[in-house]
Amino acid sequence: MSAEVETPAEENPQYGMPGKPLARGPFLFGLIGGLGVLTAIAIGQMVVRSLSVIILITVAMFLAVGLNPAVEALQRRRLSRRAAIGIVFAGVIVAFALFGVAIVPPVSQQLADFVSAVPGYFTELGNNPTLRALEQDYQILSQLRSFFTGSMATTLASGIMGAGLVVVDGLFTTVTLLVLMLYFLGSLHTIKVYLLTLVPSSRRERTGAITEEILSGIGGYVAGNVLISVIAGVLSWIFLTIAGVPYALALALIVALTDLIPLVGATIGAVLVTGVALLGSVPAGIACAIFFVIYQQVENYFIYPRVMKRSVDVTPAVTVIAALFGGALLGIVGALLAIPVAAAISLIIREIVLPHQARS
Repeated sequence: MSAEVETPAEENPQYGMPGKPLARGPFLFGLIGGLGVLTAIAIGQMVVRSLSVIILITVAMFLAVGLNPAVEALQRRRLSRRAAIGIVFAGVIVAFALFGVAIVPPVSQQLADFVSAVPGYFTELGNNPTLRALEQDYQILSQLRSFFTGSMATTLASGIMGAGLVVVDGLFTTVTLLVLMLYFLGSLHTIKVYLLTLVPSSRRERTGAITEEILSGIGGYVAGNVLISVIAGVLSWIFLTIAGVPYALALALIVALTDLIPLVGATIGAVLVTGVALLGSVPAGIACAIFFVIYQQVENYFIYPRVMKRSVDVTPAVTVIAALFGGALLGIVGALLAIPVAAAISLIIREIVLPHQARS
């Protein structure tokens, strides 16, 4: 009885013997290269189409990192993290609500005043002798009335519809941003731990320390920027109230909001508020211009250096360049994110790249 010889699994595979490898000719090379180009184009199109979502997620994560120091400060007062997140999130909601309450009524009132004043404007124009003579010859006021009640009314209605859609889209974006920020704020520690597990264990401790320093710098930058904006808004509100400028609270909130934008934000807010003040009173407008010129010098040379000295370690030249590049790439959002990103890159270069170059 002859013993059966077992064939190794490698020599008798289940699905047959593998064939010869494909010849690496020019056709296969071109096919693989073409597929790679098509894949890169498809990925690029997906990134472009979802750019708004990517920006929204980035801003939500940025805000969550910026609010995390406030949450940790409440935790040090023996509050649970969930309770601390609830208090901070409630504060953010109250801030948004106060901004809406302060801004919406003045705008609505001004629009209502303008609409109610339009008939009076026509009456005053009709009482003018020169215009009355022109009306008899050319029917200018009649044409204006038909324009405002006809095509102008249609255009105004479509404009109001478009503005309504913009408002609804803005509200939806704001709610989405707040929800994402809440989720990121609640799971920030879990996200950090998970991302650190992707780093080799031999480098995990050092990477974790650098990550904590970067997040601490971003949090300090956000907190400092918000504090500077609050100072600008409060001082502007006090001055505008004393100067008797209408809608002082709404204008002060505009100053605080624009002051968040690096480099040009404070100037934009000052120009807007000064222009509004000039429409009401020339002396009030001149006083506003003088106030904002003096305040910006105080903010640039006294308030900003003292508030930001412990948050981001970036030279002024790098700050300006980063803000310019960020603004050119992503607008206001890019300008806001550029300075902490530049600080993070500077830290990585100082702690990783330069020591590696020194050893090589």
